[in-house]
Amino acid sequence: MSKTAYSEQEVNITNCDREPIHIIGKAQEHGVIVVCDLNSFNVSQCSENIENILGISHTEVLGKPLKQVLSKKVAKSFKKKFKNEDSLLPEKLKIGEQKFLCIPSISGEHLIIDVEPSGKSLDPVHFQEQLTKILTELDESESVNDMCQQAALLVKHLFDYDRIMIYKFDEEWNGEVVAEVKEPELDSWLGLHYPATDIPKPAREIFMKQGVRIISDVNYRASPINPEISPVTGRPLDISTSELRAVSPIHIEYLQNMKVGASLTAAIVLNGELWGLVACHHYSPKFINYHQRQSCLFLTQVFSNKLALKTTKTFLENTSKSDEVRKKLVLQITSIRSIEDALYRFDPKFTDLIECSGGALVMDGEIYLSGETPKKAELRQLCDEFLAEKEVYFSTKSLSAVYPKAAAFKNIASGILSVQISEQDANYIMWFRPEAKETVNWGGNPEKNGFVKDGIEYLTPRKSFERWTEKKNGVAKPWQDYDLEAVSSLRESIVHILVKQQKDKIDSLNGQLVEANKELETFSYSVSHDLRAPLRGIDGYARILKDHYMDRLDDYSQKAVNTIVRSASEMDTLIDDILSYSRVGQTDLAKQVLSMRQIVENALDAQNVTSNYPNTIIKLEEKLPKIVGDRRMIAQLVNNLISNALKYSGKKEQPVVEIGYYRKNDQTTYFIKDNGVGFDPKHKNKIFEVFSRVATEDFKGSGIGLSIAKKVVDKHKGELWVETTPGEGSCFYFSLPDIEE
Repeated sequence: MSKTAYSEQEVNITNCDREPIHIIGKAQEHGVIVVCDLNSFNVSQCSENIENILGISHTEVLGKPLKQVLSKKVAKSFKKKFKNEDSLLPEKLKIGEQKFLCIPSISGEHLIIDVEPSGKSLDPVHFQEQLTKILTELDESESVNDMCQQAALLVKHLFDYDRIMIYKFDEEWNGEVVAEVKEPELDSWLGLHYPATDIPKPAREIFMKQGVRIISDVNYRASPINPEISPVTGRPLDISTSELRAVSPIHIEYLQNMKVGASLTAAIVLNGELWGLVACHHYSPKFINYHQRQSCLFLTQVFSNKLALKTTKTFLENTSKSDEVRKKLVLQITSIRSIEDALYRFDPKFTDLIECSGGALVMDGEIYLSGETPKKAELRQLCDEFLAEKEVYFSTKSLSAVYPKAAAFKNIASGILSVQISEQDANYIMWFRPEAKETVNWGGNPEKNGFVKDGIEYLTPRKSFERWTEKKNGVAKPWQDYDLEAVSSLRESIVHILVKQQKDKIDSLNGQLVEANKELETFSYSVSHDLRAPLRGIDGYARILKDHYMDRLDDYSQKAVNTIVRSASEMDTLIDDILSYSRVGQTDLAKQVLSMRQIVENALDAQNVTSNYPNTIIKLEEKLPKIVGDRRMIAQLVNNLISNALKYSGKKEQPVVEIGYYRKNDQTTYFIKDNGVGFDPKHKNKIFEVFSRVATEDFKGSGIGLSIAKKVVDKHKGELWVETTPGEGSCFYFSLPDIEE
C-alpha cells in the first residue's frame, strides 16, 4: 500500500487477507489518539476529534510537549517508566469535570496514547463472586460446548450485551457459533457457520496481539489522524496496539448489514494459536471502559486455561487408548516375522489404532486391505501419483479436493491419514474415513460477493445473514491431534523394530564373516604349510634327476625335468605369498616410529638392484618422513611395491623407478612410480584382489603381492591406490594415519 489515505476500494476479493488494517490511520469517535515522539516526548500526530473531546485544536497540539497537551503528571509518569524500561500502565486524566483514562502503548519510535472516557467499572466484589461461580461451573462441565455455554452466560451477566457468542474456528478458519446467550426477541444463531473471509487473516493476527477489542458505535464517524504520515519515520503509523484504532470499512458495513450497533470481541487462545472468539453484539451504541475490557480479557484467559486442561485431558485419554493398541501391535511385530501379517492378520489390527472405517498397507509393492477401502488399483495410483510427492505424514478430511480422482471412492475414503514407513521406500500405512453426509447451516451465503470496477472485483460484505443451507459432499470427520500422535508413535515403533532387525541381521552376518575369515586364514595357512612336504619331495627328486641323470635323457625328458624344477620353485614362491597374506590378517599390529628411508633402502638391497636391474635408475627422495606402523608389515608393503615397479619397468630401454612423498592437508602420502608397461585404468581396483593379474604372461608373479600390500594398508586403516597409463607406467600411492615427520 502506498502512503496515500486508506481506502476500501483497495481491498478486492483476491487480496482481502492482506488488508492493512494496522495502518488504517483513523480513530473511533469516543476517544482521542495522541502520538508522541519517544525521543523528544513532543506530540507528532493526533486524531482530529481532539477538539471535541479535550477542547484543544489538533493544529495547536502538534509539536508541543506532551505535558502541555495532557498533563505534567501523565507525561512525567510515561517518560519516567519508558526510560526505566518499566511497564507502561494507564494514567488518569481530569479535564474540567470530565474524567479520562490515558492508555499507553509502544509502536516503533512512537508512544501511542489512547485517551478515552473513564466510564463505569465493575463492582470488584460482584466480579469476584461471578468469577468463583464460573470457575466452579467450568470445572464441572462435561464437554467443551458446555464450557463455552457457561462462559457465554458469565459474559452476558457481567457486560449485558444483547447477544453473546462463542465462535470456534476450524482448520480452514471458517467459524461456527458453538455457544450463545441472547435476548429473547432475537433469532438464534447457534450452530451457524461463517466463512473465513468474514474474519480475514489481518483481523485474526490483531486479535492475537491485542486480545480484546470494542466498537462502541458501529455508525461512528471515524476521525483521521493528522498528519497521516509519521514525521518521525516518514511512513504510515502502525496503530495495531491502539484501543481506539478505527475499524475496517468492510467490517463496519458487515456489522451494519447485521443491524449491529456495537460489539466487543475477545480472543480465545489455545496452545499459542487462535482457537476462537468471544463475540458480543449490541443493537444500539454501547461503551465499556478499559478496566471492564481488561476484566473480559482476564475471563477469556481463564476460560482458555480451562479449555486447555479439558482438551489436554481428552488428548491424553485418546492417546492412552491408542497406546494400548500400539503396544499389542508392537508385540505382534516382534513375535511374527512378517510385519504386514502382524499388522493386519491378527487382533488387534492396525485399523484399531484410531477411529476409521478401513485401512491399507503398501509393503514392498504388495497391498493389504482391512475394512472398507478403495480398490487396490485405485490405491496404487494414489500412492504413485499423489502420496509419493507428499511428506512422511499426510492427512486430509477431503481427499477429492486435493486429488480429484478420489471422487470415485469418496463414499469410502473421503478422509485419509497416511504415513510413509521409511523415507527411502514406497511403503505406506493408510487409514480411511467415509464421506460424512451432513447439512451445514451458514449465516448467509458463504460465497464471496463483490462488484467489478475497472476490471477488478472488489469485496463487499454480505447483505443477507438469513440461514443458508449447504449439503457438504466428499468431506469426512476431521482427524484430531491425538490421531496424528497415535500414528506417529506407531511409525516410530515400527522404524525402531526394523532398525533393530537390520542391526541384528548385520551383526549376525558380521559374526559369520569373522568366523569365515578366521577359518579361511587358518585353512590357507594349513594348506600352505602342508603343501611344503610333498613339494620338497618333488623338487628334491627332480633335482637328483637333473644333476645325475640329465645326460642319459632325451631332449623331451630333459625339458620335462626342467619344467618340474621351475614349477616347484614357482609353487614354493606361491606358498610363501599365501602364508604372507594369511599372516597379515592374523597378526596384531605392533606400531612404532619407523625410518621410511631405511625401509626403502633395505627393500632395494633385498631386490639386489645392482645385479638384477643394472639399467634401472632409482630416484630416491633424500628426506623421506618417518612413518608409524608395524615394522614387518610396512617392510613387506614397501618391498612388494618396489618389486612390482622394478619388474614391470625392467624391460624398458631406460627404466626409472621414483620413490618420494608429498604433503596435503597435514597428511603425508608416499608414492612409488615407474615408467613401465602400465595397464588399463579400468582394472585399478581389480589389481588389488587375490590372484588377480592384469599383466601379460611375459612377467612372472603369483598375483598376491599387491593383495598383501592392500591388506597391510587396510590393517593400518590407511589408503592405497594407483594411477596408470598403458605403455607409460604406474604410480602407487599410500598414506597411513598418525604420520610423523
